[in-house]
Amino acid sequence: MDNATSQSQNYTVVARRYRPKTFQELIGQDHIAQALGKAISAGRVGHAYLFTGARGVGKTSTARIFAKALNVGETTSALASVDDSLAEDISKAIDAGDDMDVIEIDGASNRGIEEIRQLRANVNVRPSRARYKIYIIDEVHMLTNQAFNALLKTLEEPPAHVKFIFCTTDPDKIPITVLSRCQRFDFAPVRLEQIQQRLKEISQAEGYQVDEEALALLARRAAGSMRDSQSLLEQVMSFSSDRITVDQVHALLGTADEGHLLALAQTLRDCDSLKALGLIDEALRGGADPGQLAEQLLNYLRDVMAVGVGGGPSLLKLANPAGHEMLKALAASWGVQTILSAIQILDESLVRMRTSVSAATLLEVAAVQICQLASLASIPVLLEAVRQGAGATGENTHRPPRPAAAQPIPQYPPPTSEKKNAEVAVAATVPAPHFSVQPALTAPTVPAETPVNANPAPHSSSTQSSMLVAAAGSQDGRELATVSPSLAVSSRPPHSTAVDGIADHQPATTSATALAEWRRAVSSIDGMLADFAALAEAVEPQGSDRWHVIFPPGVVAPCEYCENATRRAELQDAVAKMLGRTIHLSFAVKPGEVPKPSMATPQAAIRAKKAREIAEHPFIKQICEILDGEVIRVDSPVAKPS
Repeated sequence: MDNATSQSQNYTVVARRYRPKTFQELIGQDHIAQALGKAISAGRVGHAYLFTGARGVGKTSTARIFAKALNVGETTSALASVDDSLAEDISKAIDAGDDMDVIEIDGASNRGIEEIRQLRANVNVRPSRARYKIYIIDEVHMLTNQAFNALLKTLEEPPAHVKFIFCTTDPDKIPITVLSRCQRFDFAPVRLEQIQQRLKEISQAEGYQVDEEALALLARRAAGSMRDSQSLLEQVMSFSSDRITVDQVHALLGTADEGHLLALAQTLRDCDSLKALGLIDEALRGGADPGQLAEQLLNYLRDVMAVGVGGGPSLLKLANPAGHEMLKALAASWGVQTILSAIQILDESLVRMRTSVSAATLLEVAAVQICQLASLASIPVLLEAVRQGAGATGENTHRPPRPAAAQPIPQYPPPTSEKKNAEVAVAATVPAPHFSVQPALTAPTVPAETPVNANPAPHSSSTQSSMLVAAAGSQDGRELATVSPSLAVSSRPPHSTAVDGIADHQPATTSATALAEWRRAVSSIDGMLADFAALAEAVEPQGSDRWHVIFPPGVVAPCEYCENATRRAELQDAVAKMLGRTIHLSFAVKPGEVPKPSMATPQAAIRAKKAREIAEHPFIKQICEILDGEVIRVDSPVAKPS
């Protein structure tokens, strides 16, 4: 028992035991090893380096190799000033991360400004036994902004005996001021073949026989990370005797073998939902994880897609290159468009599966959805058939449908910031719209600028007299029509069969009743809002749940006051309490000349006029702007008792 405990305590994991110690042993980063080696031999070594890349691609290992090359050379006899025994001792200490002159700092746990201040205080101390004092800061992006700012000056002009090597997986989080002071090297993911070859060497050195397919599966699962692949290999070794098979790897990873994936893909192509559910259930009962199975199927369909567009065996990431012809036949019978749709469904399902407690159910739903893609593929065919059938009857399928005949609703436009009449512009290519206006209202017209079609549908004489068309003529070969924008104009498509002109769709009693109910509702509130709302002279019902409140000509300020969202809601509440149902309100000012005040003006109108004059006073306006307020009520002065 003591012997087993001692062996367990002295055991070193595979990823550390087989860590590269020279540039020649560094795998997958030949361009970086070559650049750093030439910099050392040419004497052009910078003072700060930044190593970026994904996890497990060799950033920290390269930093240690570079530090060892700077201090003792890649061989123990590289520097004449360092004897062999000392150089070997320094090399071993650097490889273990214990050298006193090569300080490794974890940026995640030493990220504050106090740690950086301590570093700045120690950089002036010369190395104890090597040429350089080298700081390796791993995950440097975890430092705080204050720490980075404290490091800037030292990083730009460090002592001659100090070198900085930063390692990070997220360079975008590093301030640009730090990036500009470093030489940056980007580490690429290690290629699949290189990982597989390295795993084979390690397994042979450990005394294991491993199937090539098992090594390929481990390499693919590592996704470019050498350290991840070595950790997976060691995990498989822990419950294997002397041989590692692909079945053991699948059992460890919770994945399905390629034969199962091929059968599932073929079932999805054949649109057999029941069989697909059976294959998924079989894989899950065999120990496969739903998320891993969905990810495997996604990558497998990616390989089918790559083969379907003409890709060769070298493009395959998950599937065995030996089955290239089988994948080619599957892609040809399935269709690239359908494969793309299946990939999209699986991808969306994977996103939901990461946050769901029913991952297996979501995978089954995705499989059934993919099987239903064949029925969705007939939609373009149906659309084409509809187009062809419509073309046979001579109708234009792009023409909008003919609307049902409806009586035009008289409307007054809400007040806008533009108080003057503006010209109505309609494109010449658009068919002439039909205009219906309130015949009792008249207003001056102005010339139009934008052409419209001059062939409107014929109208009756009474209808034509009610429309305020000022001119219809030709100018520069274009037909013109001018209307007054201050009028309420409603337009209909050219195919409408409704009669233009006077719109008497509501009986007079309806408007009168609405006006009476409006005044009753207004009388239930108080303040300036009640005074302004009482100035309305007409209420036009528009349907069962909308009223259009019309103010007399020139009564713009009260209309705008009532149109405020808060006050509109207050008025709607008052009307709802009166009627027992919700009525949506809109407001407009009736166009026309402003009538002269008469002696018979109601007291409410007089109070509203005074309130309007006070609210528009420059001094009151300035106070409202300063206090961000508004005039709510105007009270008459109270005479002091004598």
